[in-house]
Amino acid sequence: MTPIQALTPRQIEELHRLYRQQWWTRDRTLEETRSLVAHSDIVAGYADAAGHLAAFARVLSDFTIKALIFDLIVAEPYRNQGLGKALIQAILDHPALSRVRHFELYCLPEMAPYYETMGFEKQNDTLVLMRRNGSSSS
Repeated sequence: MTPIQALTPRQIEELHRLYRQQWWTRDRTLEETRSLVAHSDIVAGYADAAGHLAAFARVLSDFTIKALIFDLIVAEPYRNQGLGKALIQAILDHPALSRVRHFELYCLPEMAPYYETMGFEKQNDTLVLMRRNGSSSS
């Protein structure tokens, strides 16, 4: 696998196809996928020998206190090969994030043990995820 820090147009389309296969990203449009990649502070991924996207994650950060990891996704044929952990490590080691105090992510409860193996800790049971739809949402 080859690490990538910028996606080609073809890889963005491949990412969109990966998103369409997941419950948490299936309603994203190709245009939204292009936009979120373009406006993420850090993107990380791995491509196979043919250059096809095998794994992806993105980060939004203030580069000082918080870096929030989003959309960690590994294509089905490449799962259970350590790419998710490699992506997390690439993010943690990224020079632009070297001063960040807290790396955070959202995950389903059943995924918490996986992320705990990489040093993430459940903070508490009292925080509530709050969401408000924007004006362009229906």
